[in-house]
Formats: sequence, structure tokens, C-alpha cells
Amino acid sequence: MKRLIVNADDFGAGRGINRGVVEAHRDGILTSASLMVEMPGSEEAARLAAGLPRLSLGLHAVLTNEAGTSAVDFDDRERCRAELRRQITRFSQLCGGAPTHLDSHHNVHLDPRLLPCFLELAAEHRLPLRGHSPARYLSAFYGQWDGGEVHLEWISPASLVRMLAAEVGPGVTELSCHPGYVESDFRSSYSDERETELRTLCDPAVRRAIEESGIELIDFRALEA
Repeated sequence: MKRLIVNADDFGAGRGINRGVVEAHRDGILTSASLMVEMPGSEEAARLAAGLPRLSLGLHAVLTNEAGTSAVDFDDRERCRAELRRQITRFSQLCGGAPTHLDSHHNVHLDPRLLPCFLELAAEHRLPLRGHSPARYLSAFYGQWDGGEVHLEWISPASLVRMLAAEVGPGVTELSCHPGYVESDFRSSYSDERETELRTLCDPAVRRAIEESGIELIDFRALEA
């Protein structure tokens, strides 16, 4: 059986991101999101998620800024461990419960200096950690490559349909995405691409291709079960 989790990173980054994530879930194929707990839209995101019972909500741990610069010393394992624990506590305060999964902004958990801290946290809270769980991680749905060059055609409906056909096989796959609207409360180098992603995730042709391919859309709670 082919099962697919479609997870939005950066939930909570700002109002426009939140609006896009909610729309991609209600009108598109999005099944899950990862919350940034200390961003301008984090409290709004938690409130919105409370009204979306079919959306699984994980922790998008932030240890870098938007430029990719380290916010903590990656070589200081105790400091990194403490920061991760602080963020998971903040998640519980915002959402009233534990996250369903764990990942990180800019995928910094893959850094060998940080990975032991993330694996420890994931084991302690029994959370699937991106790239270290039964779900195969698929990152190709992204509109910038080659040093920031924009390629909107890579996040078009036709491209996503081809990607799903080629990359989603038996078992569980996690497709990461970054839907949203561009608003002034959150700016990053990945901006207009978010609206293109949103349109693609809500395109009827994409859902039709998923159904015709026999792919089951699930969230991280099904993975835990």
C-alpha cells in the first residue's frame, strides 16, 4: 500500500503562511504541518490548528535564522539540548499537548553535531523524526535550487503529479512543502514560490492523480499507530 503524508513546514511563521497552510489543508492535499513556536504567527497557528482535527501538528524546531546562520552554538550539545527541550515545552503550552512528529527549520537536525540531540528528544517523546522514521522523506517539491535560482516549473501541478508517480512507492512517504501567502510580517528568500506551491497543492488534477494511483493520504498519527 502506498501512503502519503503531505507536511507543511514553517506553520506559525506569519499570518500569510498560516492562511496558506489552512487553505492547503481544507482545499488541497495537505495532511500535516510543523509549527515554529517562537515566530510572529505561532499563537495564531496553534489556535487555527485546534479547529482542524484532521491536521497532525509537529514541532518545526528552529536553531537557525532565515539566513541559515546558527542561533546557537552547534558544538555546544548541552545548549542545543536545552533549546530543543524549551521549544517542545513551548509547543505544549501553545497547543495543549505533545507534537505528533519532529523536524527542523532548514533540516539542521541532519547536522552530525545536532542529530544526537534530536534523536534523544524523539526517543524520549516517542516522536517520528524526519529522515529517521518509517516515513521516507521526499524533499524534491521545492521551487529553488542551484544557489537560490527560482524554478516555479518544479512546483507546478504537472511536476508534482510526475513526482508522486515516480517517488511514492509502497510504505509511507513524507512530502514536505511550504505553502503560504506573501505578507509583510514574514519575509524570506522563499516567498512567491509559496503561493505557487499553494495553488499546486489545491489543484484538482493533483488530487485526481493521487486517487488514480491508489495513494492513501494520511497524517503522522496514522504512522504512530
